[in-house]
This record gives sequence, structure tokens and C-alpha cells, in this order.
Amino acid sequence: MTAPVFLAHRLDGPELTLDGPEGRHAASVRRLRAGERVDLTDGAGGVAECVVRETLKDTLRLDVLRRYDVEAPRPRIVVVQGLPKGDRGELAVEMMTEAGVDVIVPWAAARSITQWKGDKVAKALGRWRSTAREAGKQARRFHLPEVADLASTAQVERLLSEAALGLVLHEEAAEPLSGVELPAGGDIVVVVGPEGGVSEEELAGFRAAKAMPVLLGPTVLRTSTAGVAAAAVLLSRTGRW
Repeated sequence: MTAPVFLAHRLDGPELTLDGPEGRHAASVRRLRAGERVDLTDGAGGVAECVVRETLKDTLRLDVLRRYDVEAPRPRIVVVQGLPKGDRGELAVEMMTEAGVDVIVPWAAARSITQWKGDKVAKALGRWRSTAREAGKQARRFHLPEVADLASTAQVERLLSEAALGLVLHEEAAEPLSGVELPAGGDIVVVVGPEGGVSEEELAGFRAAKAMPVLLGPTVLRTSTAGVAAAAVLLSRTGRW
């Protein structure tokens, strides 16, 4: 197996200390011991390959074997996720993070049953970001995905207009996602509607922003699984997989 990955703010120096929640998890939950391999990352491409020198109660003392930077993948895959109901939002974030999505944008769609209002916004964003962080470590990612602030439909339209390619998953589209010509760089932005789908007004606005409606397949997927399925198609076709 590959070495476990932990987040660290500091990667410089021949010796490093992993403490706080990450150190506690490594020492008490994972029970890592002297001589075992560990990778530290800053989540932005920086990596320190280490070996455990000493395990304390909630801390690891590490010797750095080598340090390097991982280039960010291109093109970037951005998924705009219509807010699902219940905990399906965290499920969608977890799967998209594991697959390799670069940016996840929560979207307050017209047909979203769940609505983030007031104090709910910060709490829900915190859950999504925590889910992305933990799933990124589990997937051994050195570039953690960005979970953006809650977006309005107007903000999604702007995101689509600035993208190298904008796509909207729609069950009545004629063009299959597998046949769309893809850009070599820039952002590919994919919009996933909520349980009720994308409204006609939203679709018209997205078309005006240069987005193309596309069909994912012959079956209708849940909003929590459509994003990761679309990402899988794009990641394989762009050569990132």
C-alpha cells in the first residue's frame, strides 16, 4: 500500500513534527510506529516523504526522506452541485474528491429541496469542506479540492461564461458527454442539478452563458452520483486517468 497522507502547514527542514488533530490521528488511531512511511502535504501540491522516527502520545517525530512539488492537473474539472437533500451532499463531495474533481461549487438551485439559509450556510460549508479534506487524504491526493462558497444561479452563469467548456447534465439533451470535444487546458465546468432537475429558466441562462446540455447516459442518476459519473468520463477522456 502507498504511505498514508496527513496535512501539515510546514514541510521545510530535515525533521518534522506532526501534532494536533493530524498527529493524534496518526499516533492514536492509525498507531504508526518508528520505521513506518508517512507522506505530509500542504494540500497545494507540496509533499514531504517521511519516515517515523518516534511516536509519542499524540505526536509523530519524522525524518524527511525527500521533498517535492506535484504540478496541478490540467484541465481542471469543476463541478457545480445543486444542493441535494439530507446528507447526500457530503456523499457527493466524498466521491468527487476521491475521483479527482478539482473544484466543487455548491449551488442554490431553484428546485433544491434543501436551502442553506443564515447560520446553515457556514455549518453546511464546514461539513462539505471537512468531507473533502478527509476524502482527499484517504485518496492520497496532494492537491485537495476547493469547496467554493455557496453560489447563486447568476454566479454559476458567470462561471460557465468564463470556462474553457461549460456543460449541463440534462436528461433531454441530444449530445452525449462522451462525444463532446474537450479543451486541452482551462476549466471544464459541469453543472449537476438537484433532485428536481434544472429548471427551464436556469437552462436558458446557462445556454446564454455558452454552456452545452449533455446526456450522461441512458439511465437517470441521483444528483449525488451524477457528478462523480460525469467526472469519471471527463478524467478518462482528458488523459488524467
